Amino acid sequence: MASAPSDPPPARRLPTAIKIVIAGGFGAGKTTLVGAVSETPPLRTEESLTDRGLGVDDTAGVEGKDATTVALDFGRISITPELVLYLFGTPGQERFWFMWDELSLGALGAVVLADTRRLADCFPAIDYFERRGTPFIVAVNCFEGARRYDLDEVHLALNVGPAIPIVLCDARDRESGRDVLITLVEHAQRSRLASR
Repeated sequence: MASAPSDPPPARRLPTAIKIVIAGGFGAGKTTLVGAVSETPPLRTEESLTDRGLGVDDTAGVEGKDATTVALDFGRISITPELVLYLFGTPGQERFWFMWDELSLGALGAVVLADTRRLADCFPAIDYFERRGTPFIVAVNCFEGARRYDLDEVHLALNVGPAIPIVLCDARDRESGRDVLITLVEHAQRSRLASR
């Protein structure tokens, strides 16, 4: 006796892929954040800092930094089986800002990583995403030895609107970085709904 034909297996649904930009000042921890959360080996385009950068790169406050991103950092993290984030870390120095337009094209939103030792370094990234109308959050990277600020103080110092989330993070910690990305995705979704 022939067996009844079986139903075909349900079609496997591909996860939703979302592009996220990680921006901020030189030495704020962008490469570290992408590397900490990426479930695949991250792509890095770092080069050693040399004497040629003296007078060009301001290393005050990040004197121990010995390499810099010259193009981008790239990583991937699955938030759920249905949601995958592709992370594009920007270079922090002004001479590489021309790349931000390409890296930001099609992004759902951005994380502006801030270092309270050099808080003004994140202003260009904040200005950039405000001008473009790109939803963003600010993640204050809690470096050892850096002064701990109250989030209200950081909000005031950065002069961003009350709707912009500001969170504390440790760029070295996978869970902390994941929480930052989830905060951004939720904020971007709220921003898109509010603009309809």
